[in-house]
Amino acid sequence: MNWKNTQERYGKLSIAMHWLMLALLIAVYTCILLREEFPRGSELRNDLKTWHFMLGLSVLGLLVFRLIIRFTGPTPAIQPPVGAWQHRMAAAMHGVLYLFLFAMPVLGWLILSMEGKQIPFFGLELPPLWDQNKDLAHEIEDIHELIGEIGYYLIGAHAAAALFHHYFIRDNTLLRMLPGAERPLRDTGRK
Repeated sequence: MNWKNTQERYGKLSIAMHWLMLALLIAVYTCILLREEFPRGSELRNDLKTWHFMLGLSVLGLLVFRLIIRFTGPTPAIQPPVGAWQHRMAAAMHGVLYLFLFAMPVLGWLILSMEGKQIPFFGLELPPLWDQNKDLAHEIEDIHELIGEIGYYLIGAHAAAALFHHYFIRDNTLLRMLPGAERPLRDTGRK
């Protein structure tokens, strides 16, 4: 398998970035959900919040790299081909997912900035994006939480679409992004 995308399959780099982003998202959500299990002000609760921030900002950094990879190489064709409306739906879903991956870390960074808190990033402190404004920070935090909830549905819909294509339409949509899945398509029974 190539490092770069081909007309038939995503390359190792695209595949690795896709699954790394998923792993990071799982870690980001896990940290923020687990923090609720510990009392306010406890060291473990604060550590989980810090990891939530740092991993979220890592998503932002990797997103830039991922978009460069996506737009500098070909997108492998779906075989057998699907209708134009499905291509438009997939493009719209990917656009919304990329917007989600960008907006969530930026909103988190804004919240910390406006609360007057440090913005930790693996031993570094990032600069604030905005002046302190705790009232606005709380409003943005509500938006951040709402988009986070919507994120579950976006990620779920993305995964469900891939599984639907694999098991019902029986095309190569999922196989193009699976590591080591260079096997031929199953017989679809279509003529």
